[in-house]
Amino acid sequence: MTDDLLLDASDAARADRAATRVVVAMSGGVDSSVVAALLARAGYDVVGVTLQLYDHGEAAHRPGSCCAGQDIYDASEVARTLGIPHYVLDYESRFREEVIDRFAASYAAGVTPIPCVDCNRTVKFRDLLATAEELGARYLATGHYVASRALPGGGRGLFRAAEEARDQSYFLYATTAAQLDKLRFPLGEMQKADVRALAAEFGLPVAEKPDSQDICFVPGGDYAEVVQRLRPEAGEAGDIVHLDGRVLGRHKGVLHYTIGQRKGLGIATPEPLYVISIDASRREVRVGPREALAVRAISMADVNWLGDIPFAAALDAEAEVHVKVRSTRPPVPARLGRTADGTPAVHLALGEEGVAPGQACVLYDAPGAGARLLGGGTIVKAERVAKAVAEVA
Repeated sequence: MTDDLLLDASDAARADRAATRVVVAMSGGVDSSVVAALLARAGYDVVGVTLQLYDHGEAAHRPGSCCAGQDIYDASEVARTLGIPHYVLDYESRFREEVIDRFAASYAAGVTPIPCVDCNRTVKFRDLLATAEELGARYLATGHYVASRALPGGGRGLFRAAEEARDQSYFLYATTAAQLDKLRFPLGEMQKADVRALAAEFGLPVAEKPDSQDICFVPGGDYAEVVQRLRPEAGEAGDIVHLDGRVLGRHKGVLHYTIGQRKGLGIATPEPLYVISIDASRREVRVGPREALAVRAISMADVNWLGDIPFAAALDAEAEVHVKVRSTRPPVPARLGRTADGTPAVHLALGEEGVAPGQACVLYDAPGAGARLLGGGTIVKAERVAKAVAEVA
């Protein structure tokens, strides 16, 4: 880590910071506010930008919402405190198309989406980055907890944050190499407690503000209401079917279920049962014992690769990696490979439970803090370990 927040040691000495414009994506929270404050103090030409992402009428005063009315106000107050220009951009239509509509469509199809990945991949790191360039900015900086560093062979890489509990690299796997050249993440080497302390030191009005929630556009946390409104078919009733073929009861819509779920199934059985798979076309929720959740192979689509060698070569070499199949789980050992039809896949050294289509399979070169992010893809299929019971065809 250098003493410069944006540049590497070889470039920092000759940089004219006052002539280097940096757009900071200001969500109104403490993290992005501290980023803006640090860069302004370092002498960069800082411009704050806040995105209005959705109709914030219902969520304007909900604690933990992101980019709603209160957040926009907070971002503007931070900018005023720092003496930097601040703009609010109306991104509602593109956010609705790229994130909210996809979110609802995924649940209607029986898969579990990650809206934060879609938001970072499209609205933030595609559209906002283009806007930053239009404003004459050299960099776009955000408050994500992930580290960006120069690579020995050229270009930049992403690395897990120093504070593992805050690491957000899982949600950033789709960031491209070209985008990394212009993106900076000043908090990647910092601890959250230090960020809070800096916010107080800078006198920022958001120093004690609670962190935002993951699904920012869901008022009250009721994602089912959002999906039901946009995709009514996802709320149609259907059968709950055991893997052995028994119909155990009726469900109230596939949108209410995800792989690995145990509670809220609405059925009474002597043994605990878990959601093993969801067939939206048949409106079936399939359940079984816990051992049926374990998977060993995961096939992926829409893979973004950030490794040093070409992805095809890594697949052919069956490169050893570590993978995260849920944002809250630690990386586990695996190797790359292909399925019989050539689809990119990872083969887990040990079985993982609750692997859900639609979630991300994110690849690293090591398991701990500071590990390099190698890329990832969307989970499309998981091969179960146990075949003790026959799944309904």
